[in-house]
Parts: sequence; C-alpha cells; structure tokens
Amino acid sequence: MNKKAPMNESAAADQALNAEDARVDHIVSQGPSGTFAVAGVATAIVVAIYFAFYFFAYLPRGAVQ
Repeated sequence: MNKKAPMNESAAADQALNAEDARVDHIVSQGPSGTFAVAGVATAIVVAIYFAFYFFAYLPRGAVQ
C-alpha cells in the first residue's frame, strides 16, 4: 500500500485552496467599484425623477393661495 498518496492529495487540495484564497484576495483588494456605479446610477435616476416632477408637475400649478 502507498500511504503517501493521501498526503499528496491533501497537499494538492491545500495548495488549490491557497490559490483560490489568493485569487479571492486579489479580487476583493480591487474594491467594490461596480457597487458604487450601480448606486450612483440609481441615485441619478431618483434625482432626475424628482426634478422632472418638480418642473413638469409642481411648477406649472403655480403658487398655492
């Protein structure tokens, strides 16, 4: 029987996990730029809707008397 085979498989698995951890760390270190882009676009849409309502619905009604 070859008792070193499980050790080699375990070492290979550990090396694969370390490579995966390094890849994840690299991705995370780049920051959440996509998240900020989506939040910025959503905020811009909300502000645009607010101004559209203000200029096209509120102002044409005139002053409240």
